[in-house]
Amino acid sequence: MFKPKKIYIDVEVENASFTETILNNLAGVPIEFIDDPRLATDEILSKPDPIGQGKKHLLITSYKGRMLKPCPGTPKVICCHYQILSPVIGCPLDCTYCALQMYFNNPLITMYANINDLMREMDERLQRKSGWPLRIGTGELTDSLELDHITEMSRLFIPYFSKKSNVLFELKTKSNQINNLLDLNHGGKTVVAWSVNPQTIIDKEEMGCASLEERLQAARQCQEAGYKLAFHFDPIIYSPDWEEGYESVVESLFEYIDPQNIVWISLGTFRYPPSLKPIIRERCPRSKIIDEEFIPGQDGKMRYLKPIRVGMYSKVLSQIRSHNRNVFIYLCMESTDVWRKVFGWTPKNTADLARMFRT
Repeated sequence: MFKPKKIYIDVEVENASFTETILNNLAGVPIEFIDDPRLATDEILSKPDPIGQGKKHLLITSYKGRMLKPCPGTPKVICCHYQILSPVIGCPLDCTYCALQMYFNNPLITMYANINDLMREMDERLQRKSGWPLRIGTGELTDSLELDHITEMSRLFIPYFSKKSNVLFELKTKSNQINNLLDLNHGGKTVVAWSVNPQTIIDKEEMGCASLEERLQAARQCQEAGYKLAFHFDPIIYSPDWEEGYESVVESLFEYIDPQNIVWISLGTFRYPPSLKPIIRERCPRSKIIDEEFIPGQDGKMRYLKPIRVGMYSKVLSQIRSHNRNVFIYLCMESTDVWRKVFGWTPKNTADLARMFRT
């Protein structure tokens, strides 16, 4: 389990209950109280490999803006109307392709202790009616569960959402840290989701993450606890043996998991903003993921050529459908043209895709 080298605490939140929870779970870790969070970020930014150093340090402070925001998505592609909940930003895991490496201004794992403000914000948002289930997740700017042994946020959010109508709460992870979940009353409102890749990709590109087998074992435990599950084949990474690799992932998934308990599966190929390439080159010189042929997509991100993406999606889709004809499968951040080539149809727009999510 992750344990930081040092904790910086903004004096503004030193008496917050969330701060107390973190410190109780990290007894013995050195602490420094600061009156300006920039003191912590400046110290880490002055070190060699500030991204790597930031993953070893915590900053506990408050957030002044809104912590529940729509997923920014990207222009000219179909998104799924996902809502991002961000009480934590940053991650101790070290995936070569992680876009969080571009957060130059604050590389620290940052936890916001003004949880009461967040809960009021969610109450206000959930009072507004929606024509489809509102999907809220914490796994976009951090891993939803890798830090849960420190924050215990699952014990706050899962019971909270269990009492809400027309909402689905998704925990998205590459970890197997599920102990806090197993005895909670989730009311069927929480979906526990895993990002999956072949073990060869995990070994090379997802440093510090749980193995595929560990993820699937954790998923099976959550299934036994009554949770609905989701899986994200994202990013699907091209390699000479990608077909065999992803076929093995699909086979393993359905050996561990009852298809009836899977509410959705997403497919998304590796894509990256151009500014991420030099960071990967510098921090992960052995990685080969950016050595393939990429072209700028309509959204400005570098993507595999369209025929390659369509071929990869179609193959993985066929492999999944050989085990379950009914599970809902969608593409993450893809154009209508790619949707049509893979599925033979396409959602009309983001709202249309959002309506398709059901439990």
